[in-house]
Amino acid sequence: MEIAAFYGFSGLAIISALFILFSRNLIYAAFALFVTFLGVAALYVLAGADFLAVTQIMVYVGGILVLLIFGIMLTQKTDREAVSSTPNQVIVFVKRQFWGFLVGAGLFVFLSYIIATANFRMTGATNMSRSTLKTIGVELMTSHLLPFEIAAILLLMALVGAAYLALNRNPASHD
Repeated sequence: MEIAAFYGFSGLAIISALFILFSRNLIYAAFALFVTFLGVAALYVLAGADFLAVTQIMVYVGGILVLLIFGIMLTQKTDREAVSSTPNQVIVFVKRQFWGFLVGAGLFVFLSYIIATANFRMTGATNMSRSTLKTIGVELMTSHLLPFEIAAILLLMALVGAAYLALNRNPASHD
């Protein structure tokens, strides 16, 4: 059953990553990135790294992806003249496409060869999966408390600085 879940979640992550690659709409690509992040978080759960899975969801899905979607939505132009017939098109010279394809295909063949010839058998006793959340939480709140608090203060200062820089300082608009 675990192997079916692994193949299902890894297939979901790969298919949604390919959708990101070939999508012409940025909003659809951002939502496909959401599915990719969730697939990777599910793979972390299957690997027994539940802290990494929760961190993946909290940081990437909850923070970075929401910021990315807001950035896309706030920078889209709604004028009729700003809409072109080929949205989100990247113009690449033919020589660059050829060399990029050649390097990508070579890398794919090389990595496929390494995976096909690797010996993935486990040697030794199997490891019983235990939750690491309690251990990480205790370590974070006891022996690593000072770096945790310094990081929190640094992030707070960055947030205040970003809010200060985002203020509209145009004196003509304060009528």
